[in-house]
Amino acid sequence: MEEQLVSIEGDAVHMDGALELPDMPIGVVLFAYGSDRLNPGNGEILAELRHAGMGTLLLDLLSAEEEKDYYTRFDMTLLTQRLAKAADCLAQSERTRGLPLGLFGSGSGAAAALQLAAWRGADIAAVVTRGGRPDLAGRQTLDKVRAPTLLIVGGLDNDILDLNRMAFTALHCDKQLEVINGASSQFGEAGALQAAAVLARSWFTQHFSGRA
Repeated sequence: MEEQLVSIEGDAVHMDGALELPDMPIGVVLFAYGSDRLNPGNGEILAELRHAGMGTLLLDLLSAEEEKDYYTRFDMTLLTQRLAKAADCLAQSERTRGLPLGLFGSGSGAAAALQLAAWRGADIAAVVTRGGRPDLAGRQTLDKVRAPTLLIVGGLDNDILDLNRMAFTALHCDKQLEVINGASSQFGEAGALQAAAVLARSWFTQHFSGRA
């Protein structure tokens, strides 16, 4: 597995992150986060996807200062535009050009991933969200998503579960809602993150096949 530190210019900031690619990747997954890419909780998801032969690009869409601003954290246009710049870099890079592209989002990043999927159509092979706010993408945007979409939610996270159910009804694509019983919003319970990682790996593997 080869790791490369990347810096992508997005309007007023440089988005720093890490691109990891196996020798023969079956696809690449772009992660939509705020400024918490180094959160240890990301590790299990990343490890599961990489073990399955997927490349991953994990970067901060917001600077540490922007992350402190409530309005910036939920500026979906800003987040989606920056995510689009990262997707463009993957599409243009010699190492990742032509690979199926998946999007993984949590928190407000879930909505950014779905907005980008609505914008880019067939360019996006699959979307997975975990404990996210897909509802923030808006019903009209969700209606335009055509990429196969998996929503993963903790069974103890009642408010977010309700919002995901609402978003799920607005999606008109190949879709699935998976509830991990006993998991809270941070998936900190034993086995919760691993369960989410396995679901994400299976979804991306299924929808990357035939696209490479």
